[in-house]
Amino acid sequence: MFAVFATVLCLISVSHSAPLDCENTARPLDKLDAKQLDGRWALIAGSLTDSNNENILKAKQSVTIDFEGSAYTQSDRHGEMCQYYPHNITVESPNFTYLVGAFKFSGTLYHTSCADCMVFRLDYESPEYASKDFYLFSRRRELEQSELDEFKAQVECLNMPPPIMMDPTKAMCAELAADTRAAATES
Repeated sequence: MFAVFATVLCLISVSHSAPLDCENTARPLDKLDAKQLDGRWALIAGSLTDSNNENILKAKQSVTIDFEGSAYTQSDRHGEMCQYYPHNITVESPNFTYLVGAFKFSGTLYHTSCADCMVFRLDYESPEYASKDFYLFSRRRELEQSELDEFKAQVECLNMPPPIMMDPTKAMCAELAADTRAAATES
């Protein structure tokens, strides 16, 4: 009888791995200096709640965002073609917002141990639609496994779907010149 009891206890302890400390793993930044966003960021991974959006992301070879002050340009590579999407953005540490047509995008930046990474949750809504995504961007194309594991733990803590990983060997779009970005955001 004791052997059965000991076996059951061992199975219970093995089947229940240590729970994630989600309070520390997935927590929004307390404060952000908007200048920290300036520059080019490559998408490393994204967790999306809408399966249609997942398919759209999987079809992209690469995604980059170039921040400059209160504007940013997203560039998406599809094969040999690049599409550029300039936006004006409002940053109120650690949150940011922007509008695209009828959609309002609200983002919150999260803590990460990766020094040159940016992790954020993006909620978007329109009168007929709402969804949320969670993204990992970095100034590098490839991250250490521990940095990817941290992001995956954050995704799990937020009860998001498993992340889609971008292929770091795929080409990125060229960065637009500053005057081209400025003209595009004014239109």
